Amino acid sequence: MSGAPPVAARGLVKRYGEIVAVDHVDLTVEPGDIFGYLGPNGAGKTTSLRMMLGLIRPSGGSVRLFGRDPLEEGAKALDGVAGFVEAPRFYPYLSGRRNLRLLADYDDGDSRSRIEEMLELVELRDRAKDRVGGYSHGMRQRLGIAASLLRLPRLLLLDEPTTGLDPAGMRDMRQLVRRLAGEGITVLLSSHLLGEVEELCNRVAIIRKGGIVYEGALRDLLATAASGYRLRATEPERARVLALSQPGVQEAALEDGELVFKADETSLAGLTVALGQARIGITALGSATASLEELFLVLTGGESSDRDREEVVA
Repeated sequence: MSGAPPVAARGLVKRYGEIVAVDHVDLTVEPGDIFGYLGPNGAGKTTSLRMMLGLIRPSGGSVRLFGRDPLEEGAKALDGVAGFVEAPRFYPYLSGRRNLRLLADYDDGDSRSRIEEMLELVELRDRAKDRVGGYSHGMRQRLGIAASLLRLPRLLLLDEPTTGLDPAGMRDMRQLVRRLAGEGITVLLSSHLLGEVEELCNRVAIIRKGGIVYEGALRDLLATAASGYRLRATEPERARVLALSQPGVQEAALEDGELVFKADETSLAGLTVALGQARIGITALGSATASLEELFLVLTGGESSDRDREEVVA
């Protein structure tokens, strides 16, 4: 459907007996997003992704991919959609290139013509003749992305794409995600690596105990946590005492030699003038904003953000 968002989940529910794995999830991925999907261990991320791809049936609610329902329209709903949930799987006794050829044969006739290009893109061309059984986990992750890109997707779902990669491999994977997004592909990225999400994503959803506790722009989430200012001064204790006497300056305290406080812009300006008049030098001044990790811990009640183990109930 023209103009429909790449992903629209409404009231999505999944129950396993008395266990509610996903509890009325509403989630929208807009065109051009690098959308981060975050949650602690067992929160419902992987189960949600499986329902979005039509791999399991929801107990309630609906999912639309570009306006199409995977349960009603089957493979047609996945036109323009690719990716993997958990680790991508291949025939271990076949080469990487042969695996891609088999997958291309299931798809349109032009997919085979793109195999070498995609192997080059994910830097596997030199190992494409080797059996996948001898690949490292990171190499299989990259082969999974190559397989997904054969379909020329408009929406790419990636579940923990940097898991098992060394630091250089993680850097390369992030650069690849940015490149794909720059080419107009919408990316839905499930990850437990908060630094990765903060570096890559423009919008996020955070799920806790099956329900969404935040969805929206990452910058808006970070802005809610602006906790004031940090100031470095030549005489920190004098600066603290002076700050406490200034109108509108609140909660002034020293942390690791820096003055941390809350103030509006007018009060901040007044404090800097007062410090100058007292001949207390300012060597640094900046906003004190919570990191995504700190916000995540607040929103999820401090639960672990380790990888989901939802396969035990799937």
